[in-house]
Amino acid sequence: MPASDYEILDPRFAKLINGNAHVSRLFTGCLWAEGPAWFAAGRYLVWSDIPNNRILRYDETSGNVSVFRQPCGNTNGHTVDRQGRLVSCEHSGRRVSRTEFDGSVTTIADRWQGKRLNSPNDVVVKSDDSIWFTDPSYGIDTDYEGDRAESEIGACYVYRVDPGTGKVDAVITDMVRPNGLAFSLDESRLYVVDTGRTHVPDHPAHMRVFSVTSSGKKVRGGKVFADCTAGLFDGFRLDEQGNIWTSAADGVHCYAPDGTLIGKVKVPEVVANVCFGGAKRNCLYITGTTSLYMVRLMVNGAKTY
Repeated sequence: MPASDYEILDPRFAKLINGNAHVSRLFTGCLWAEGPAWFAAGRYLVWSDIPNNRILRYDETSGNVSVFRQPCGNTNGHTVDRQGRLVSCEHSGRRVSRTEFDGSVTTIADRWQGKRLNSPNDVVVKSDDSIWFTDPSYGIDTDYEGDRAESEIGACYVYRVDPGTGKVDAVITDMVRPNGLAFSLDESRLYVVDTGRTHVPDHPAHMRVFSVTSSGKKVRGGKVFADCTAGLFDGFRLDEQGNIWTSAADGVHCYAPDGTLIGKVKVPEVVANVCFGGAKRNCLYITGTTSLYMVRLMVNGAKTY
């Protein structure tokens, strides 16, 4: 792809990219690619192809792509916990699950106050091993990304799973369709995307930022951090400088910690999610509708769990 892969809106962005490093398409053939997660020890990436009900695996050492799991509960977002296990959000499974070292799959959360979750969407693991996830209704709205069903909860929340007791608590209850989420580098803030505009034209298409309380178990506030200027935000990750790299309709948008949109990585498909990988975490992997892309940056991704 040409040098126009990048759109520099602020001089700060120019320092994060290499104009000679272009966006490469590594694989195509998905229906809706989502949820990339990097396994450093194995030098491979897994991501979801939600409508095809499969998790795919990209091997960095060979460039080969294979099926990691099918069926998979129509997984969406993934992350890797502090022990190196895959944590996944399942739409048709209506749960957050963990793949153990022996390949078995354990349910982490599937209910709140006795009611089934909607369709967990994205997930992060905090340094205290607590698991935080969003639960919009996309996997039960139709049969395309899961199984059509009525919401038992009747709303879409952000939840925290206690690492000791396994108790599931609703930590954010005032969003329309909570979607991607990530903590700031020091975990004092939680960023969460709201994609309510997928259902109602004048509903949110923005990212909010919440302050994490001193206990580390709750959040407060929730002011708007950024409004999406092209389509909708979805999944996102931070680099080591605290910049946010987030999906959008025209590629990956990069926001400085102060909320300024400083640049874009242009991708020829609507982007759903990103993650950092590679030996130095300077490879930005991008899931864009039908394809998996990658671009090498001049900045390293923040270490995530």
